Amino acid sequence: MNRRHILGASAAMLAAPALARSQGAAHHPHHGPALRPLAPSPQPYANVFEGGAPHHLTPQQEAQRVTDSAAPAGPAGRWVARADMPIPRSEMAWATAWAGRMHVVGGYGEGRFNQAYHTVYDPGPDRWYDAAPLPRGANHVAVVADAGKVYALGGFIQQNRLSDDLAYVYDVATDRWSEIARLPRARAAAAAVVLGGKVHLIGGATDPADERASIGWHEVYDPAADKWERRRPLPAARDHVGCVAHNGVIHVIGGRFNTFQYNTDLHHVYLPQDDTWELRAPLPTSRSGHGMVVYRDRLFCMGGEGGILQNRVPRDAKVFGQMESYDPATDSWQKHAPMLTPRHAVAATAIGDWIYVAGGGAVLGGMVQSAIHEAFTLG
Repeated sequence: MNRRHILGASAAMLAAPALARSQGAAHHPHHGPALRPLAPSPQPYANVFEGGAPHHLTPQQEAQRVTDSAAPAGPAGRWVARADMPIPRSEMAWATAWAGRMHVVGGYGEGRFNQAYHTVYDPGPDRWYDAAPLPRGANHVAVVADAGKVYALGGFIQQNRLSDDLAYVYDVATDRWSEIARLPRARAAAAAVVLGGKVHLIGGATDPADERASIGWHEVYDPAADKWERRRPLPAARDHVGCVAHNGVIHVIGGRFNTFQYNTDLHHVYLPQDDTWELRAPLPTSRSGHGMVVYRDRLFCMGGEGGILQNRVPRDAKVFGQMESYDPATDSWQKHAPMLTPRHAVAATAIGDWIYVAGGGAVLGGMVQSAIHEAFTLG
């Protein structure tokens, strides 16, 4: 990887946005170098269009929340509150976990759309930490972790537009980012998963900004060769999907065709040995911007959004709180206890016997960010 450019954490920190930090630092040798702990946000919501000013949801905004699901009932499970994120944020798109910690990268926050945040949550002490920031700020960055590395791929530089082709890898042991081979084609709001030691980047959206059209591109990164290759594209081009790898295949569920006005319930599975896609049972609640994790050999989908925005005025607006899970063995869905606080564009990961869902958009669109963090377990 002779083209890789090492970016030191200390140098990158100089350009990072300010976060309210608590005193002291915690040392966790099994996770890498000590990271600075961060205090939970005292404000649950903020408005990015008002410079990140505190925001209080109106009754009309709270009425956007929906939790009903047509899926058969499964075990309810339960949700509990966890330490809020250090600041309200959203549109980081997705999160990833490694060594029992959740990594959340980029997004909207503090009045900007291209933040370089990299915060890490440790469930043990129920605390957030400040890690080396992304070398350049962006939103809707695709992230995935494997073999002690966190990959951050593409993203929008402006508000939901101007995608780029930059790709980075973060070394957990040294708290450093490195630049890797650029994406073959710029995109954002894509899904990233690891299968067989290689990173699959699927779907998303790209320019020109006035179109911001969904794509079905499917490209695979080989870390050993620092090289990208193409694979069979996603049959229905879309972005803001749920995506996981499980039992040797990749599931792509839900998402949107260009905008959340055109959400879908499509559920495709990629079979790597045949380089082909097949359909599976559709998502009970059509949505996009939802979280998706593998938990107890089932695929859990939570949150999301849908509706129409006209000049920032919502119509038929929905912020979903549904928690629905899929059983690959029976190709069937069921519902569970809905989220305490419906949100979209959340950071969601499964660690131990819990699903952690942090931050996200509190209303349709990207106007209002949340710091709220809640966890689910079947107990």
